[in-house]
Amino acid sequence: MKIYFDHEKLDVYREAINFCGWVGEFLASISAKAAAKDQLDRASTSIPLNIAEGNGKFSAKDRARFFEMARGSALECAACLDVLLVRKLTLTLGNRFVKVVGWYDNEWGYSNRCVELLQMLGN
Repeated sequence: MKIYFDHEKLDVYREAINFCGWVGEFLASISAKAAAKDQLDRASTSIPLNIAEGNGKFSAKDRARFFEMARGSALECAACLDVLLVRKLTLTLGNRFVKVVGWYDNEWGYSNRCVELLQMLGN
């Protein structure tokens, strides 16, 4: 991927884009209509959008606000995945299930990367 904008240099942005792509594939595998499915689509899209917009802000306070929204969207995605699993709307137990668990477990790392970025901006 050729880099045109500063936010594209951020590891957390690239991971958010990868997650967004994975969510698209994951949602395509679920045929049932569910509010959590639609919300997962919106929340996963919100993560990279808020990172990009926040990175373009000049004041640390404005940047932090958008990065905080991105972190909130990541947590929202984790909850949506929990809902889809508990409602048994995703029953594929092969590689798909491993990916769901992998992304959920990695949410802590993702959130920490957002926090590290906020701390760096605060210095």
